[in-house]
Amino acid sequence: MPGDEMHEFDTKDLKRLFGITASQVRALIRAGHIRPHKQSGRLRYSFQDLLVLRTAGALRAAKIPAQKINRTLRQIRASLPTSLPLSGLSIVALGDRIVVREGRALRESDSGQYALALEFVDQGGDILMIDRRRGAAAPPATAEAQFENALSLEDSDAAAARAAYAACLVADPQHVEARLNLGRLLHIEGRLREAEQVYRGQKAPEPLLLYNLAVLLEDLEREPEALAAYREALALDPELADAHFNLARLHERAGQAKDALRHLLAYRRLTGGQGS
Repeated sequence: MPGDEMHEFDTKDLKRLFGITASQVRALIRAGHIRPHKQSGRLRYSFQDLLVLRTAGALRAAKIPAQKINRTLRQIRASLPTSLPLSGLSIVALGDRIVVREGRALRESDSGQYALALEFVDQGGDILMIDRRRGAAAPPATAEAQFENALSLEDSDAAAARAAYAACLVADPQHVEARLNLGRLLHIEGRLREAEQVYRGQKAPEPLLLYNLAVLLEDLEREPEALAAYREALALDPELADAHFNLARLHERAGQAKDALRHLLAYRRLTGGQGS
C-alpha cells in the first residue's frame, strides 16, 4: 500500500484495535508522535500513525514506563520513511528493555546498540511483546483474526467492520478478501475515492479486485478506465461472466455492436444461456 494512504478511525475503533483511549490519542497528537489529518470533521490516520498507535498500545500493555515509551515513539517516528509499510518495523519488549526490529536486526531503543535476537519470535513483522517474567509471548491479533472479526461485524456495525478490515490490511497488505470487503463497504457508503485507493493497493493483480474497481470507475463516470479494468480482469480470469456482461453493455452504449455481441455471447456461454 502506498505510504500516504489515509484511513478513518474514531476513538471507539482505536480503543478496540490498539487499546488506546481518546485522551491517550490526544496526548500522542500533542507530543507529535502521530499526525492525523482532519477531514469533514473526522480524523484520518496514515500507516505510520497506525504503527505508532500499535506500538504505544503494546508497550503500555507490557507496563513499560511512560517516559521510556515516549522516548521510543519519538525515535520511531523520526526514523520512518513515508513509504514504510507497517511490517517494516517491529517492537519487542525484553523485560524492561525495548528493542526495535529493523529487517532482521534488533536495536535497543535507548542506546542504539544492536541486540541479539535470542528472545525474539518472528511473527511476520507484527509487533510482538515478550515478557521474561511470564515466559510467554502475547502477540496482537493476527490478520486472519482481524478479518474474521470484521466479517462478524458487517451486519451490526459497518464502521467497526471497516476498521477491522483496515487493521487486517495493516497486518497483511496482500489480504485479498479484506481488500475486497473494505472496498465494497466504502463503495456502498459512497466513499468512492477511498474505495478506489483500497482496490488499487494490491501489488499482485487480482481479477475480482479489478472487476470491483471497474464497477467503481463506472460510478465515477470514467468509462475508458472501466473498460480497461474489465479487460484486465478478464485477461486474468476469462470466465468472469459479469465482466463480459458489463463490457457488452459499455460497448453497446458506445455503438460498438460487434464487440458488444462478442462479450454478450461469452456471458451467455458462461451462464448457460441466462440473460438471453
